[in-house]
Amino acid sequence: MILPAYRERLARGALAADPAQAAAAERLESLAQALARWKPDAWLDKGETPRGLYLWGPVGRGKSMLMDLFFEAAPVAKKRRAHFHEFMLGVHALLRQARASRSEGAGQDQIIAQAARKIAEEARLLCFDEMQVTDIADAMILGRLFERLFAEGVVVVATSNRPPEELYKNGLNRQLFLPFIAMMKERLDSVEIAGPRDFRLTQLMAAPVYYSPLGPAADEAMARAWARLTFSAAPQALTLNVGGRVLRVEREAAGVARFSFAELCARPLGAADFLEIAERFHTVLIENVPRLTPAMREEAARFRTLIDALYEAKAKLIASAEAEPGELYPAGDQSFEFERTASRLMEMRSEAYLALPRRDAEWKQGIVG
Repeated sequence: MILPAYRERLARGALAADPAQAAAAERLESLAQALARWKPDAWLDKGETPRGLYLWGPVGRGKSMLMDLFFEAAPVAKKRRAHFHEFMLGVHALLRQARASRSEGAGQDQIIAQAARKIAEEARLLCFDEMQVTDIADAMILGRLFERLFAEGVVVVATSNRPPEELYKNGLNRQLFLPFIAMMKERLDSVEIAGPRDFRLTQLMAAPVYYSPLGPAADEAMARAWARLTFSAAPQALTLNVGGRVLRVEREAAGVARFSFAELCARPLGAADFLEIAERFHTVLIENVPRLTPAMREEAARFRTLIDALYEAKAKLIASAEAEPGELYPAGDQSFEFERTASRLMEMRSEAYLALPRRDAEWKQGIVG
């Protein structure tokens, strides 16, 4: 199931040996075998619901890659994989629909139970990428939602950069969130993947991170960078919630997002959008950055704000551009301001910057103006 695919990648050199990663692969293999014996939709003799797994550790240790292998091989007909943030956006949409159509007297617990039943009908196995809780609206419903999901016999596998006890750390009214943490620890086995090697950093430093000029060579280099950083995972789309607005990311895998310049800077996006991207993804690929002219002042302003957001978050950037940073905006009414952007682009190419750790979510508050 999982182990043959994992070992095949090791054998051809696509992965480097890592004991913590290998131990997590063994645990996922055991779960896959338990799922093969499980009969969740049988009227009789369903068997005991298998315990889920919570894989946690620093970025770059292969959590998303292992989740890819597990989800592909998991012998469950009804299964769903989603970025946790996107999953919660869907949950809130279900709750709004239920409130709009609920019969008189139906309370919040009944509405949550209804949403959980609908989710369980569609997926007996839920796989979550990047479980993190920063929103109080999510925090206040998670305990009741997951209590109902577990009661419906749903198996959960999740990846996170934090151990369970640090979810929603320093969050408002966190004491109301603690029962959810206790439930996760009761229903999921926690597996730390914290080997000494940051494979993401290794892959970042394996080749340049800025390609100029534009052309087939730059396009090929960006494609190779994407494959390296995502371990050739299939890209998926996800939706971010930016102050109640929807921001769709068309290509994401393993905590890496891939955009064209036009997707980010030729649309009416602003600081809040770029801050959200910088928080959600440890690495961002931006393709086809043009030489900016005075006629493109709006695009140039967005690009400056985008780079500021990524820089402050210590997110990593890989870009293809028509010119080197100092020549991207040589003349125009924002050329003076763009000097800082060019300087940051140069710094973000350095090994010292690439080795910097990510900043926690608190960095976002009031830094981009």
